[in-house]
Amino acid sequence: MTMPQPDPQALAHSAVLAARIGDAIRADGGWLPFDAWMARALYEPGLGYYAGGAHPFGAGGDFVTAPELSPAFADCIAAQVGEWFAHCDPVVIEFGAGTGRLAAGVLGALRALGRPAHRYAIVELSGTLRAQQRETLARLVPEALDTVEWLDALPATIDGVVIGNEVLDAMPVRLFEHAGDGALDEIGVAADDAGGFRWAARPADAGLREAVAEALRAAVRADPYGDDGDGAQAADVPWALLGPGRYRSELGLQAAAWIGTVGRALRRGAMLLVDYGFPAREYYHPQRDGGTLIAHRRHHAHGDVLRWPGLQDVTAHVDFSAAARAASDAGLALLGYTSQARFLLNCGLLERLAEATRGGAVDPGSVRALGAVQTLLSEAEMGELFKVIAFGRGLPPVPLGFVRGDRSGSL
Repeated sequence: MTMPQPDPQALAHSAVLAARIGDAIRADGGWLPFDAWMARALYEPGLGYYAGGAHPFGAGGDFVTAPELSPAFADCIAAQVGEWFAHCDPVVIEFGAGTGRLAAGVLGALRALGRPAHRYAIVELSGTLRAQQRETLARLVPEALDTVEWLDALPATIDGVVIGNEVLDAMPVRLFEHAGDGALDEIGVAADDAGGFRWAARPADAGLREAVAEALRAAVRADPYGDDGDGAQAADVPWALLGPGRYRSELGLQAAAWIGTVGRALRRGAMLLVDYGFPAREYYHPQRDGGTLIAHRRHHAHGDVLRWPGLQDVTAHVDFSAAARAASDAGLALLGYTSQARFLLNCGLLERLAEATRGGAVDPGSVRALGAVQTLLSEAEMGELFKVIAFGRGLPPVPLGFVRGDRSGSL
């Protein structure tokens, strides 16, 4: 299928953002690290993909998220949140709330469970998304709207549950390339002669080199068939893990920093994150030598991430081993890590679906509902690629969503 081309107005919008990024590149000596380029492409005020007034979510946008596929997803998140409410304040703080469908679903389901949220805070900087979220909430759960507030920044302290669906994958990443001979480059972006951008490499600095080495050590430590990563081999084996040829991948340093910041603010409660990704030993597998960086536009996923800044999403998969290390460093306990399919099943998705369809005739609506659930659970779609991870402080172990199929040992 051919990817739809942007209209002239959209192209003009992208050109303004490209010119602004080009100015930044020239001001920085002709080269920007990719994380700086990605931050501007996604979040430049008034122009970036998430800050420029576009509507990326849903069938008419660039991608569809789980809360928009089926209300059962929010029901299952609420089941887990409701369990935690017995041990912390009944407060939810959501990051990356998108259209507001997850917030609306969780608020309604918590009320139905008899464990309503006393406060639901959404951390959102985009005025366009705030308006969309408010409209969604007013339409779907008007009775709960007075419990919702919008925040510009993370609260200094948190007692409650933090949730984030597809938040980490949109945080800027650094790119590296290993040449197979011990050389390590950082991949950045330079301006081309046509007003666009091209990849450009520079030798990695000591900090990036050590960060890559630590990610690879984690991969070795988690591999039951690999070296244990201790002793004299620790300095050599991680680089050999990448194989003899060129190997490009990403480091989610900003995602790890965000988890650490939220973790240190969490006084009592939990952090529940849903995203696509792998543990380190799968993330840095020798066969994944091109990395995971990808762009999304009009339901097409493609590798031309430098094209059309501001008009397409740019994401990278999550290294969940790095996420777990960041949470541990912040003093949080790992409560569970599993596939999205297993989490939803543990939280009663099939029982909810059976109750919703019991005694009803098969109609187009019920067929669509079953199809959406299949997408959420299927290993070929979202069920296996998406993972769920939870961290906490002051909570009992083994939450509902992780009672079966926990994979924490793989991290």
